[in-house]
Amino acid sequence: MTTPLGLPASFPPDRLGRPLRDLRISVTDRCNFRCVYCMPKEVFGRDYAFLPRAEILTFEEITRVARVAVAHGVEKLRLTGGEPLLRRGIEELVAALAALRTPDGRPVDIALTTNGSALPVKARALKDAGLTRVSVSLDSLDPDRFAAMNDVGFPVDRVLRGIEAAQKAGLGPVKVNMVVKRGTNDADIVPMARHFQGTGVVVRYIEFMDVGATNGWRMEEVLPSSEVVARIDAELPLEPVEPAYRGETAARWRYRDGSGEVGVISSVTGAFCGTCTRARLSTDGKLFTCLFAADGFDLRAVLRDPAKDDGDLTAALGGIWGARGDRYSELRAGLGARRAKRIEMSYIGG
Repeated sequence: MTTPLGLPASFPPDRLGRPLRDLRISVTDRCNFRCVYCMPKEVFGRDYAFLPRAEILTFEEITRVARVAVAHGVEKLRLTGGEPLLRRGIEELVAALAALRTPDGRPVDIALTTNGSALPVKARALKDAGLTRVSVSLDSLDPDRFAAMNDVGFPVDRVLRGIEAAQKAGLGPVKVNMVVKRGTNDADIVPMARHFQGTGVVVRYIEFMDVGATNGWRMEEVLPSSEVVARIDAELPLEPVEPAYRGETAARWRYRDGSGEVGVISSVTGAFCGTCTRARLSTDGKLFTCLFAADGFDLRAVLRDPAKDDGDLTAALGGIWGARGDRYSELRAGLGARRAKRIEMSYIGG
């Protein structure tokens, strides 16, 4: 598969015509938080069996998958977890990925999603290694509510210090991801916007999603993004902004006074499956073509088979993507009790 110029061609689009442009890579299934919507403590307790080291992809294996993906159309790599900063030596992986180039010689956008707990000590090293930007999960500014939601009593002030460290290191624009649950933290919507207005930090409000099977998801706890926007607009007037690129997950809104912007991610009430260009690589080397998938495709077997080379890996990736027909969020309402079991978010990242 090459272009007339001899460059590697992009993978064929999937069955719905969507190209592969983003690869999200989970580097660990562990986290030091127990957020109730992701890794509830009653499931991920002290006796929970996390993946043994031998089953986890090495940095070399991750880089190999990324190199093949970038050679065939992927332009963005995002490191996730679990909590990716718990992976020892993560800066080495960032440096290896930052050295990759697209077929026409452009650097790849390297991002990382984190709970922010380790950013005060990690931000500068990550930037120096080649990380482009970070997204920080932060569900409340209220100390008690934040401690309850992360369920380990972690103080919100330390996450805020991590955000400041990321900004000072140049990992921007920093994005703050707030998962909104009606009746739990929706009172924090406007305070969150007000706190970061004018700072250069972009807050993104995410509808509570039915990822996995352990977070006790109920539709009644979903606060539609339209209501999020209305609440902010009533106090801090907003106007819509055009998407920065096709397939952008967040609908963008800017403050009318020019002091910044916010975003809303409406995967429940406003599914964007039709423009989804993302695949996810799990910690143990399975490729998932949807956040709500039940099963992945084993790439680790290809990576660790000495008889298989990058040509085999290319064929595997291209074949998996070409067969993709996922559009769970568009079909959610009609599936009802027939919903299949889904993989946990902590296993493949958000």
